[in-house]
Amino acid sequence: MDLMTKVLGNSVMHMRSLLSAVVDTSWVVPAGDVEWSCRDTAAHVADDLFSYASQMIAEPQDNYLPIDAVIDPNATNRQILDAIAMCGRMLELAVKNAQPEATGWHPYGVSDGSGFAAMGAVEVLVHTYDMACGLRLEWKPPATLCTPLLDRLFPNSPTGDPTAVLLYSCGRAPLGECPRLDAWSWDATVPIAH
Repeated sequence: MDLMTKVLGNSVMHMRSLLSAVVDTSWVVPAGDVEWSCRDTAAHVADDLFSYASQMIAEPQDNYLPIDAVIDPNATNRQILDAIAMCGRMLELAVKNAQPEATGWHPYGVSDGSGFAAMGAVEVLVHTYDMACGLRLEWKPPATLCTPLLDRLFPNSPTGDPTAVLLYSCGRAPLGECPRLDAWSWDATVPIAH
């Protein structure tokens, strides 16, 4: 199994494990410093995973497919977590079943399966962190998951603790003397073989 699909699967597992303990808590509270509520952030994660899977399956080269995953407004928090798990699994399967040369469009550049799995994992981990902040849970992304994501999407990131570097690279926290980033992006383009 590709490393990035393992990282994606483990990221979704961490999100479900953490947030399953608070499904009976209101998620209509701010998700850390992002503009969305925890509920809207969770819906965004499901849609991103779905969209990334769609890009790998259809392989469009110039835009996103005109389809979204929309969470029912009456869905419970547990049902939202189930939807995230389904969309995460769909992305894993899309990547595993894609041809090695398969690519799809993303606003930051055409990417491959490894890139879409990595982007999905970052969305899951960083937004789980946002939701944990909003729900007052002590949680940060595991370093073992952050390291391969930094290598794939943030090759020019500073050195240091992988968790702290990922949160810094995604504009969530300062890193040592470096102030928190106001603008950031990853590089999901297909790596050039050397």
